[in-house]
Amino acid sequence: MTDRITIIGAGAWGGALAKLTQVNGYEPTIWSRNCGRDLAETTLDRTAIISAVSMSGVRAVIDRLQDAIAPHQIIVTATKGLDAQTNLTPAQLWYQAFPHNPIVILSGPNLSLEIQQGLPAATVVASHNADAANTVQEIFSSPKFRVYTNDDPVGVEIAGTVKNVIAIAAGTCDGLKLGNNAKSALLTRGLAEIIRIGQYWGGNTATFYGLSGLGDLLTTCNSPLSRNYQVGYGLAQGKGLSEVLGDLQGTAEGINTTKVLMQIANNNQIYMPITALVDRLLQGEITAPEAIIALMSRDRKSEY
Repeated sequence: MTDRITIIGAGAWGGALAKLTQVNGYEPTIWSRNCGRDLAETTLDRTAIISAVSMSGVRAVIDRLQDAIAPHQIIVTATKGLDAQTNLTPAQLWYQAFPHNPIVILSGPNLSLEIQQGLPAATVVASHNADAANTVQEIFSSPKFRVYTNDDPVGVEIAGTVKNVIAIAAGTCDGLKLGNNAKSALLTRGLAEIIRIGQYWGGNTATFYGLSGLGDLLTTCNSPLSRNYQVGYGLAQGKGLSEVLGDLQGTAEGINTTKVLMQIANNNQIYMPITALVDRLLQGEITAPEAIIALMSRDRKSEY
């Protein structure tokens, strides 16, 4: 099989995606800022171009690829976050720059280290273009990596993005040793917030109960491998955010996502109490114990 794909990003996630494609006989071209190769040249004649960079690098990559991608090439975005300047998702940025290309979102409960180790996992590839989603499904599917297609790219992307905020709260909960009852309540109410903001964006409610929603939420909120979970856990230990980030390997997208989400929620009167308290925690306005007290002492209300 010829080299038909390019993976942008040589971090843990890009490496894991590359390994998955190699199982099916592909020889992916992996590009990073330090590889010494021209990005546009690496995307020539490729069926799919897979972006696995952090949120802060998405717009720079898009700028490098202007006038370099043909309309038939599939763009796969595997980034979970929100752009701090525009409040847009990665897919929205790609759509703006390449309105004639098929865009596919890849998202699910996928810890890169476990995938690198060859442990079984599943994910979702979502697009308005069914043929493009099917092609990406074929690229990544293997006996140890099950890939489902989905026609709700908005819901899939928002679910994977917002769960990083709830993962910070989950890490805080575990760091304070609050127990399983509290953790279950937090995740359930966190899912309600994901659905609330996801519906505002136009996502399908059913999507948030699938792999890219509930599945990704459970994985990220229960694993010390999650960088966002590590942030919350460290803050619960009394560390400052700068100290936590100094010990972190890679980017915790939930930090920036929290800030952007609060702007969107406040501007549109969307009720997101967990996100609001995570934001105050990250800003140093309250401590982890104070955040839990504030969360538990809110006005009584109906569950639905």
